[in-house]
Amino acid sequence: MARPQALTTIVRLPVRSGYCKVMTSTRPIRALLRGLEVLHVLNQHNGATVSEVAAAIDLPRTTTYRILETLCHAGYAYRAASDERYRLTILVRGLSDGFDDEAWVTQIARPYMYELCNELVWPIAIATLSGSTMLIRQTTDHRSPLAVEKRGPGFRVAILGSASGIAYLAWCPQEQRDALLDLLAKSRRPEDQPASNRRKIGELLQETRNRGYATWRRPRRVSEELSLSVPILAGERVLAALTIRFSSTAVPEGDAIQRFLPKLRATAQRIEAEFLSQGESQALAVAGEAMSPPSDD
Repeated sequence: MARPQALTTIVRLPVRSGYCKVMTSTRPIRALLRGLEVLHVLNQHNGATVSEVAAAIDLPRTTTYRILETLCHAGYAYRAASDERYRLTILVRGLSDGFDDEAWVTQIARPYMYELCNELVWPIAIATLSGSTMLIRQTTDHRSPLAVEKRGPGFRVAILGSASGIAYLAWCPQEQRDALLDLLAKSRRPEDQPASNRRKIGELLQETRNRGYATWRRPRRVSEELSLSVPILAGERVLAALTIRFSSTAVPEGDAIQRFLPKLRATAQRIEAEFLSQGESQALAVAGEAMSPPSDD
């Protein structure tokens, strides 16, 4: 494997939008910031020497050496005897175990959902696959005066009984789709029974892909509730489904498709772009130049 080029760029880790807020009353700990910067350097390269890391983060070699040895002591890095380069250990992967892509995309989506709800007024929700159901991760029901039945995070809907579930099935990879339909076909829940008719479901999903969005109608005593849903994608993978719910009496389906669908798609695309952008940037987010000078604690 080719050795990495010398690390000459000074690393300054940016704040992820929506994740870190500038501290106003408490100054950050300089030593912790430096340690995170060192982790970032090692994560971006196939190992690095003390001098290379020191140059990358603009620190003295002695300070850099102490940070690297501290990471080794904690089990997050090791020094290879063959080339004296420091590398990360498998233990680093455990730092991300509690925060998956679905949780990440939900946090990214929140401000865009609020913006869309303010414009369209009707409630917006983002849902991800959870086992054999769709789990609502975030909604704007509490902000929408038109949300008759308030739904909050944690509410579950059937895959084949919701626009978000149909959108997920329509755009997920074929192998995953087949596995999910096999699972649903074995279920005893009434809402999963349509999975037994694979031909009919196949036609529904193909029609959904052709028109570019999923729909679902739910009867209510006063008026029928209609939902439109589009996928949020990362390449070929479906991260989540973005859905708007409204009364079909107040907004006929044709009007909703013209008024709501373009904005729903545009919002999904903005979330996708933000997710991919953050995924390509540094994995660790710390406060940057906007913060007050850090202490030496």
